Amino acid sequence: MSPETLCGAWVAAGLSLCIYSFLYRDNPFFKLAEHIFVGASVGYLLVITYHEVILKKLAVPLVEQHEWRLVIPLVLGLLMLARFVPRLAWTSRLAFAFILGVSSGVAIPRLLSSFVLQQVQGTLKPLVATGPAGISFGLAELNTALILIGVVSVLVYFFFSLEHTGNVRRVARLGMYFLMISFGAAFGYTVMARMSLLIGRFDELILYATPEYGYATVWLLGLVTGGLVWWQRRVRQAETQAPPDGAE
Repeated sequence: MSPETLCGAWVAAGLSLCIYSFLYRDNPFFKLAEHIFVGASVGYLLVITYHEVILKKLAVPLVEQHEWRLVIPLVLGLLMLARFVPRLAWTSRLAFAFILGVSSGVAIPRLLSSFVLQQVQGTLKPLVATGPAGISFGLAELNTALILIGVVSVLVYFFFSLEHTGNVRRVARLGMYFLMISFGAAFGYTVMARMSLLIGRFDELILYATPEYGYATVWLLGLVTGGLVWWQRRVRQAETQAPPDGAE
């Protein structure tokens, strides 16, 4: 095994254990791993932005290919940096206004298509299928009927201009059940996604505990545990030596 792979395994196991140390309480090991993660993420983002955006999409096309239309985004980017100059800070509003306008113009049609038109299209499908054998009602038609009932009942649930009594109350309660099922499914999907990440992390920690990786997980677990015990003792000593409130 190469030294780079072995070093990477030790670093990954150490940072993972430092992050999981937060399960005990907030501590210096967790803060160290948190600061390393944030710093590495920002540095990686800056490098990727410089090479993939500034060089490939701005500098090279502008200088070598003479695509003068790229002067517009260059000027807008410089105007955004003008916020660091107090006398020219007002010019950054032009760049932010342009970006917000373009972003809204791109996002609004997509949101309407995804959350409005697609929902309407799902409720306009036929409830029964017709063919040479006559009228049939299968799983696809059942799914369409459930979508129609769910959309109508949920809309009734959020229709507050009419008092929810009688049949309206029953339909609104059915819409509440659909909402509960939807939220539960979304929450379950999120939990399972987080559990898959946890299982993947544990698989790597177990792998790094093998002799091939020098028992990295075992040694680092002992190191982190010992460090937490020492840190907790220092905290308790500082609390006992501190003067009580109101004492001079």
